[in-house]
Amino acid sequence: FMTTVMDNSMIAQNTCLQMCVVGRNTFVGAGSTFTDYNLRVLIYLAIQPDKRATIAEIAKAFGISESHLMKVVHFLGKHGFLANVRGKGGGLTLAKAPEEINVGAIVQLTEADALLAECFNEDHNACVITRVCQLRRVLGEAAKAFNDVLNQYTVADLVALDGRTELLDHPHGF
Repeated sequence: FMTTVMDNSMIAQNTCLQMCVVGRNTFVGAGSTFTDYNLRVLIYLAIQPDKRATIAEIAKAFGISESHLMKVVHFLGKHGFLANVRGKGGGLTLAKAPEEINVGAIVQLTEADALLAECFNEDHNACVITRVCQLRRVLGEAAKAFNDVLNQYTVADLVALDGRTELLDHPHGF
């Protein structure tokens, strides 16, 4: 996959997911830390569907900030992907079956504002060659193909049974 640096704050260092991201079939951007963390949380919860997890537990498992994960959990909950049980014995669980959570939908939600090139921004495009340049058409075609592939997969596909043992044997203990 191609990663293009558009904004240093969008590029994660040492993340397990760096990819081109597609949203609304019209643009491609660099996979953000936010997208990476959203997918990690969903994968973590899908691996152990009968167990509630805390933000602290997930943060420790991946070696990432609890404050970042709080934003991720809020986002996923707001969009109906997570259920949060408060109080003693509480924690996070998937609000939907892993088979019902589409990877493409998650990526599109988390990267809704990502743009690869200025010509994809209808409101702020000052590129002088847009009218004759074919870059937008070519990238749009690639974005559609990429989006089509992501839409073929669910969170269940990301934690297929044959890989669960390896994921559970992770050095951080999840």
